[in-house]
This record gives sequence, structure tokens and C-alpha cells, in this order.
Amino acid sequence: MKLSKKSGLILIVGIAIAIFAGLWLARGQQVDEQEQLHEELSIVAMRLNGLQGEEISSQQGELEKQLSQAISQLETAKATLSQSTESIAVSGTLFDIAEAIGVEITGISSSHLSGGSLEGITCSVLPLTITVEGDVADIISFVGSLNHDFTTGIVQSVEISIPETASEETVSANIQLHIYTFQGDE
Repeated sequence: MKLSKKSGLILIVGIAIAIFAGLWLARGQQVDEQEQLHEELSIVAMRLNGLQGEEISSQQGELEKQLSQAISQLETAKATLSQSTESIAVSGTLFDIAEAIGVEITGISSSHLSGGSLEGITCSVLPLTITVEGDVADIISFVGSLNHDFTTGIVQSVEISIPETASEETVSANIQLHIYTFQGDE
């Protein structure tokens, strides 16, 4: 079968049109898919930006909280170190007084250094609880010496325990003592 030039040309143009139409449809589908992917990418990018913003805000809040805790711990450590230095010096003086009087210190404890005032002057206060053992007269002398030797100390209370029997138990006392330290002009 022989085709005429016209028929061959029409056949070639028809095939070309069919190919171009197929390519046009494929290109249209690609453009649609590209637009859809671009929209999805935009949505994902917006979500990611939103999450990063929330994450950053969350991290910032957490870091601020950690900073606040670290500052609080630093202040506590400073107070503890300050208290330890003062407490060591005071403890040495207490043991010297006890040795001179003839009583035995069986315990010393203190709570945190706090603020207070003495005669209207701003001071730090080191509260101490001292437990001593000895004769009643020596314990009374020890308390008197505390009031005398600690010029910035005030005995808050004394609780003496005297055993009912004359067995091996000794007389003991719990003494509450506050040591005041001038803070300066703050």
C-alpha cells in the first residue's frame, strides 16, 4: 500500500499532533503535581516554622527556669559558705569556754543564717543549739559565760535536764544562742 504525499503528510501531522497532545497532557499533569507539591511544601514549612517558634519559646522558658534555679543555688551556697565560716569561728570559741568552765559540749547545730535586727541595727543572725553535759553549777556558769564572752550573742533559752536518780546519767542542757553580725549599710 502506497500512500500519497498528502496522505503521508496528514499521517505524519496526525502522529505529531497525537505526540504533542500526549506531551501536553503529561506536562499538564506535571504542572498540577508540581503545584500540589509546592502547596504541601508551603504547609509543611509553615508548620515547621510554627513548631520551631514554639520549641524555641519552650526552650527559652526552660533555660530561664534553669538560670533562676542556678542563681538560687548560688545564693544558697554563698549563704552556706558564709555561715560555715562564722559557725567554725563560733564553735571554736564555744569549745574554749566549755573547756575553761568544765562542761562537755555534746552537740552543736545551727539553722540557716538569717536576717534580723539588734537594737534597730540590721544584722545577720546565726541561731545555734548547743547541748552540754556537766554539773548544774558548771552549766549555769557556762550560760553566764556565753552571755559575757559573746558580746553580740544572746542566750534565747536554756533547758536543763536533771536525772531523777543519781545513777550514771549526767545533767544536760540544751541552749538556744543567737549570734548577731553587723551587715553594714545595704
